[in-house]
Amino acid sequence: MPRHGKNFRKAIDAHDTQARFSIEDVVEKSISASFTKFDETVDVAIRLGVDPKYSDQMVRGAVTLPNGLGKTVRVAVFCKGEKQAEARDAGADVVGAEDLVAKIKEGWLEFDAAVATPDVMALVGQIGRMLGPRGLMPNAKTGSVTFDVAKVVSELKAGRVEFKVDKAGVLHAPLGKVSFGSGKILGNLKALLETVNRLKPTAAKGAYMLSMAVSTTMGPGFKVDMPQLKKFLEG
Repeated sequence: MPRHGKNFRKAIDAHDTQARFSIEDVVEKSISASFTKFDETVDVAIRLGVDPKYSDQMVRGAVTLPNGLGKTVRVAVFCKGEKQAEARDAGADVVGAEDLVAKIKEGWLEFDAAVATPDVMALVGQIGRMLGPRGLMPNAKTGSVTFDVAKVVSELKAGRVEFKVDKAGVLHAPLGKVSFGSGKILGNLKALLETVNRLKPTAAKGAYMLSMAVSTTMGPGFKVDMPQLKKFLEG
């Protein structure tokens, strides 16, 4: 079994990580359990009642967090012509088409998110094996394949988060930094949950959100008392 450091063990000993709490308490406890010298990210993991091996039960989308992520997001845009100037004006860090694809083929991957116009997706497909496993492949379902590149670049810079349920039916997403405090983290979490709710597949039967836990980058996870979820979303 992996051995945890003394600070992690101390955080575990100081909190009941098996109990279930309100969403407000879970966020508070996660922040208070942070022990590192750097500003950790607060993350949420949600287990959904879907079977992702069926395409009609896949949950994938994007949400712009109202309070941002508290980090600089490097955005690459694949486009041609006047769209390149549009992307740069919106704050894109790197813009190109054939030249950008060639650069990435050589191993350059210094960006956190990618956007592409539909007319260059055949080009981008050449590097799909490099982008896909890193979660960098533009996708129409998340809005990152579009001619409205300025809008998407601005959203990414402001804290737009893309998410996708994994093979185990779990969805992971960042909610911001510990330094945000519980109020801003809760605001971001509510925006995420509302979006995930709207994306519930019609083929998914029974309970949709089965369980949820919140943690910081290095800290322990705290479990949500799911019957209180509706109250939080309606509040």
